[in-house]
Amino acid sequence: MDEQNPSAPPCAQPRIPRGITHINVRHTTRFTVIGNHLAQHRELSGLAIGLAVHIQSLPAGARADIKTLAARFPEGETRIAAALRELEAHGYLARTRERLPSGRVVTHTVSYNQPRGVDAQKPGPRPTSRPTPTSGHTPTSRLTPQPKPVPVPVPAPAIEADPAPVRPDVKVPPPPAADPRPRNPLPEPHTYDSASHRTATTLLASLHRDDPRLLLAERDVSRLAPAVTAWLERGAAPEAVRRTLTASLPEDPLRHPAGFLAHRLAELLPPPLPAAPAAVRAVRPLPLQNCDGCDRAFRAPEPGRCRGCRSDLLEVA
Repeated sequence: MDEQNPSAPPCAQPRIPRGITHINVRHTTRFTVIGNHLAQHRELSGLAIGLAVHIQSLPAGARADIKTLAARFPEGETRIAAALRELEAHGYLARTRERLPSGRVVTHTVSYNQPRGVDAQKPGPRPTSRPTPTSGHTPTSRLTPQPKPVPVPVPAPAIEADPAPVRPDVKVPPPPAADPRPRNPLPEPHTYDSASHRTATTLLASLHRDDPRLLLAERDVSRLAPAVTAWLERGAAPEAVRRTLTASLPEDPLRHPAGFLAHRLAELLPPPLPAAPAAVRAVRPLPLQNCDGCDRAFRAPEPGRCRGCRSDLLEVA
């Protein structure tokens, strides 16, 4: 009873899965087939792969321009434009501008589920080891020929009409180049004034009362306060600075209110006040005196005789 049986099998250890575990549910409606050459592309960024999947899932005729995609996703227009250029470079997207017979300029966007003109980036290598078939069993892949892949029809190109029609006899100007002018830095006050600095800080912190989109963070208020102080140093009233910063705000959402205010503070800086002219000392006329001889009024620094009654002038004459 006390002896142990060394031939007893050990307890089975729980198996811990490694890597990814897929739980797949078969789709029957509203799905898009994406190749691994796109989903596992080694040169495309994650944003480019995601935009390619989204564009391929859109119906024919849907808009896929930069502004529409920027309104759909949290990324800005700059990142989305760069991702679309990646897809064009690798053959997943083509965009061309053409003129219709009516004179309208349109942009044709074509999405390819197979890269065009560029070798697709292949996924990682597959394992070369295959299970060895048992005796008397022949794999079905050797008996039954594999069906040929069915080509997927390419959807019709989406037409994105420009908002304004263009006459046929007018050439379309090229897109405007980037502004070569360097941006002006934020102005700095020449002297530090604690009272003006407090006024500038209060003005910036209360701008959201005029427009809720101008709610600034504390670090942005500290960064922009010296620029507002420079405006106050140049003779601008606080209310005038407030009107300049909040006038004619764009209707689009302000994604960076601090950058918008910094641009206005740098570009609309008023000129310094001109130097005050030196005060001109007024020359006062001599007071009026009554002549002691003829009682006629005349101007002289002290009382006495007028020019006609003075004996010394008469002798000289």
